[in-house]
Amino acid sequence: MAGDLFEAAAEERLRAIAPLAARLRPRTLDEVVGQEHLLGPDGPLRRLVESDRLSSVILWGPPGTGKTTLARLVAGATTRAFEPLSAVTAGVKEVRDVIARARNRLGERNQGTILFLDEVHRFNRAQQDALLPAVEEGVLTLIGATTENPYFEVNAPLLSRSTLFRLHPLSADAVVTLLRRALAAEHGVADDDALAHLADRAGGDGRAALGALEVALALAGDGGTVTLSVAEAALDQRALRYGRDEHYDVVSAFIKSIRGSDADAALYWLARMLAAGEDARFIARRLVILASEDVGMADPEALVVAAAAASAVELVGLPEAKLNLAHAVVHLATAPKSNRVTVALRRAERDVAERPAGEVPVHLRDAHYRGAAALGHGQGYEYPHDDARGWVAQQHRPAEVADRAYYEPSAHGHEREIAERMAAKVSETEARR
Repeated sequence: MAGDLFEAAAEERLRAIAPLAARLRPRTLDEVVGQEHLLGPDGPLRRLVESDRLSSVILWGPPGTGKTTLARLVAGATTRAFEPLSAVTAGVKEVRDVIARARNRLGERNQGTILFLDEVHRFNRAQQDALLPAVEEGVLTLIGATTENPYFEVNAPLLSRSTLFRLHPLSADAVVTLLRRALAAEHGVADDDALAHLADRAGGDGRAALGALEVALALAGDGGTVTLSVAEAALDQRALRYGRDEHYDVVSAFIKSIRGSDADAALYWLARMLAAGEDARFIARRLVILASEDVGMADPEALVVAAAAASAVELVGLPEAKLNLAHAVVHLATAPKSNRVTVALRRAERDVAERPAGEVPVHLRDAHYRGAAALGHGQGYEYPHDDARGWVAQQHRPAEVADRAYYEPSAHGHEREIAERMAAKVSETEARR
């Protein structure tokens, strides 16, 4: 009895000194902020947890999105035994011990076991393989939590036997809700712009937001208000006010600076957007569009660079991906410019909308299926690779638009060479007539 009282007192003291995020950990699914796609009224994860029919799952999401919280809620809702491990400190021996205890429970009390394995991606292949037989046999149910792409980090056999649930970064509104809940629990006061700043800087990480608020409350002192300046001090960053109108103005300035070949201005606006918490994926999408819209064939590599930067944002994430975005910005800003691809597409779209839709020329029609030859499909088609020049002059459009010109290359960058090739083909075609 004395031992139980001592343990209860120790736990109470630990809760009192625990970080704010730990003290506010939800005790029911209804208290979880965000992840409505999984935990809404008809969410798949909610239904499985509430019915205690959860099979092995992998929870994949960024830090601070609720993976550990969900695992602990499962522990409170299930009739099965709950064994938590961290892949950072556990090894094969610890996994085998859990499996042995799970077998005993199943045999002695017909009680199942849930193993929560945090940072499952840190387990190597051999360690993950040690889990597989127990998961396959149903000796234990695995809940794995990872911040890394499980398709790369979790063994395929283990992943195939688990349901993958992806957790999203918390929205700014969700983080503000979390912060307000924390203020109520701590009897604190904060200005709206201070909460908005903390939420913006959290990057969808609820734990980071609560940690920053805890520092801000300490700086404000007992009875003090967390103002924007206090929030800035807690984060050690200056807040950039960034309203909806300014969002569009800054993005416009960013695009026009690149279009105007001003690399320094483009880098300034890039830094301004990142400092204001602009979504890096949005910036990357704008660069991919600009590569074709404003650079086009004047520098065909521009689209490759922009697309690579967009991939890097997904693969690496901020803050490191800032360098990839800057790389693309400098390349696009200093590249020769041409909007002729954009103009050409608009001309073609206008003809499609306004002119009769002519038939596909017979010599261009599909001639691979049985009976096509009897219809004359493909007759008269000249295979360009059979010609020493690698091209032949033949009609590739319906007669209704055969004489329409859409793409007219500029004299900038690579398009100068394209213009020369196109002019040479025209001259040669006319000379052969």
